[in-house]
Amino acid sequence: QVQLAESGGGLVQTGGSLRLSCAPSGSTSNRYAMGWFRQAAGKEREFVAAISWSGSTTYYADSVKGRFTISRDNAKNTLYLQMNSLKPEDTAVYYCAAHEQSWITTNDYEYNYWGQGTQVTVSS
Repeated sequence: QVQLAESGGGLVQTGGSLRLSCAPSGSTSNRYAMGWFRQAAGKEREFVAAISWSGSTTYYADSVKGRFTISRDNAKNTLYLQMNSLKPEDTAVYYCAAHEQSWITTNDYEYNYWGQGTQVTVSS
């Protein structure tokens, strides 16, 4: 079993930046692909970004492409999401997730482990 813990959320103005982190614990010997999802109030959870175990392959939702960057540091066992040029529509609870395979997927139902979420609020 794997436990995930997100951090780094907060309140920023339009155009600001935040960096989210995700620290897994538990069974961390497997080479998991990782992803970020978000869920705004009253809306469904949506895919944001994903990264392969090696970090060589990434994929982004069109809504965040060019503004967000997903990365990982396997030596530190930490996943990151750098968010720049934030917009009010980015306001949501952000979740990190782990996929029990080394390749990426955008499908939330293929992820096996989820964090508790961290709130990101962007004011206009």
